[in-house]
Amino acid sequence: KQAAAAGRRRGCPGSPRPPLTGCPPPVPVDDTEDVSLDFGSEEELALRKAPIRHPLATFFHLFFRVSAIITYLFCDWFSNSFVACFVTILLLLSFDFWSVKNVTGRLLVGLRWWNQIDEDGKSHWVFEAKRVPTIAASTEAEARIFWLGLIICPVIWTVFLFSTLFSLKLKWLALVIAGISLQTANLYGYVHCKLGGQTNFSRVTSRLFVTADAPK
Repeated sequence: KQAAAAGRRRGCPGSPRPPLTGCPPPVPVDDTEDVSLDFGSEEELALRKAPIRHPLATFFHLFFRVSAIITYLFCDWFSNSFVACFVTILLLLSFDFWSVKNVTGRLLVGLRWWNQIDEDGKSHWVFEAKRVPTIAASTEAEARIFWLGLIICPVIWTVFLFSTLFSLKLKWLALVIAGISLQTANLYGYVHCKLGGQTNFSRVTSRLFVTADAPK
């Protein structure tokens, strides 16, 4: 303050008097002080408001299982080879089982299950549910799509089982049983994850259709 007052008396910049020699140099001002750089805030806000936060996972959650059903219904229109149709449908069912078990369940509803064998050779089933919410957590729409696809498709394959038996198309019986087994295995695992140790299956299943909320 004393230097600035002396400068004004000498006619330094900021004083009506003409400048004289001996003025102290102006103090540089740092324009970068108290500047906050907020990268990605707009993207995070848009991600929070989006009804579908994992569009790719949501797409493939339904793609393989719906493609397997459509191929089973209309494969005779495109190919007369039973082996080609059988292999194609079985591959679609296998891709569906792997993607739902390892990818879409974790992203869309925060659930995961697997089987591990300990040192004694005993098999253990592990069921996990995500407890901590994140920015990229699943939405209610994604949870509805996940559970509806997980429950409806095994029901459709069960209908195919009865239609195969009644129409005596026994050559498709092994494929239909494989479809029921693979998709029911995922349903069984994720229902156990959702139950969290409970045993009332009917109550939880009805709640999935009504709310289909993502676990926290």
